[in-house]
Amino acid sequence: MNKDKNVAIVGGGPAGLMAAEVLSGQGVQVHLYDAMPSVGRKFLLAGRGGLNLTHSEPLASFALRFGERRASIEPWLRRLGPEALREWAHGLGVETFVGTSGRVFPKDMKAAPLLRAWLHRLRLAGVNFHMRHRWLGWEDGAAPATSLRFATPGGNLSASHDAVVLALGGASWARLGSDGAWVPWLSARGIDIATLAPANCGFDLGWTPYFAERFAGQPFKSVAVSFSDSRGRRFARKGEFVATATGIEGSLVYAASALLRDEIAACGSATLMLDLLPDRSPEQVRAAVLHPRGSRSVASHLKSRLGLDGIKAAVLHEVLTKDDMHAPGKLAETIKAVPLRLVAARPIDEAISTAGGVRFEALDDHLGVRALPGVFVAGEMLDWEAPTGGYLLTACMASGAVAADGVLRAWAPGATP
Repeated sequence: MNKDKNVAIVGGGPAGLMAAEVLSGQGVQVHLYDAMPSVGRKFLLAGRGGLNLTHSEPLASFALRFGERRASIEPWLRRLGPEALREWAHGLGVETFVGTSGRVFPKDMKAAPLLRAWLHRLRLAGVNFHMRHRWLGWEDGAAPATSLRFATPGGNLSASHDAVVLALGGASWARLGSDGAWVPWLSARGIDIATLAPANCGFDLGWTPYFAERFAGQPFKSVAVSFSDSRGRRFARKGEFVATATGIEGSLVYAASALLRDEIAACGSATLMLDLLPDRSPEQVRAAVLHPRGSRSVASHLKSRLGLDGIKAAVLHEVLTKDDMHAPGKLAETIKAVPLRLVAARPIDEAISTAGGVRFEALDDHLGVRALPGVFVAGEMLDWEAPTGGYLLTACMASGAVAADGVLRAWAPGATP
């Protein structure tokens, strides 16, 4: 039955490629369109420092990482969860290992070999790749939603298919293909879309020129951050992050970015509390600061008694006056809670990923668009977000499998149109 069917997949990221694998494996003729000269460009970028494929924690804990969208995404993970994804990679000849943080990586830490093996398998399965085909939306008039328009090097063309899976990504790293250009086309078709916003992003706070020039690019190591928003939601975690010329970024900041971004949108700013010495109690810090320093400067005292120097010492001068630096009580208190007032998220194109997108209310349980029969949506186009650590990539790939299942289910005998 499926051999007579053909599907357009628009977008060659992990979600689109996984949809192509599931459909081609069921004998469907798959045409994958992408605006770039090659597929998987953001996937390759993500693997530049070591491809974090997924995470090894139990599925119940894994699902909690999706916050308010857990109920929507947990079924995806039952379809293609962390363990299944590792087995999938092994099937491509890519062995994986679990790092000390619980994150899962290919043994060679590289994305390119996995992508090459994957594309080879897809081509053997008959997937047709159409590169430099930029989607321009749908045909005008009364044409069905499975009739698409593309801009190509040879001019515009039209293509009609039995079903369409849209996997165009969000709006971060537009130079790699995900530019959010699809938003007005879906909106014009009556699809409810939450405004796209940066996720896993850095923030601006306005360092002094001295700090920005001296410490931009340097890490805050072995620290902890905490944050409570105006809705009573809390975040607290140890780790590290990096100072930038305009503010902060890095894994610890990304983990809190959803709460920080939403608080800035609601209140104009968000104050993140930084503990410079999370392994020392407030009492220990206070005792060290109060210890007689004799003729030593405050800087020498902090370095000798607490090991505070470099960027950790410098950040104290960003929030304390000269008098405060010589007030032991205030200084000790601030070492355990440096207030970093964040005033803006970095631009969406700099973010690792995107929040917002097609709302789940516009979709059925199989990621089919209710208002557009035959059209399915997967990946970062949907209104969800996840932290780094393998969660985002796993869910993107799982959503591609779910959307492909939705296509097949729609064609099953007795399926409701």
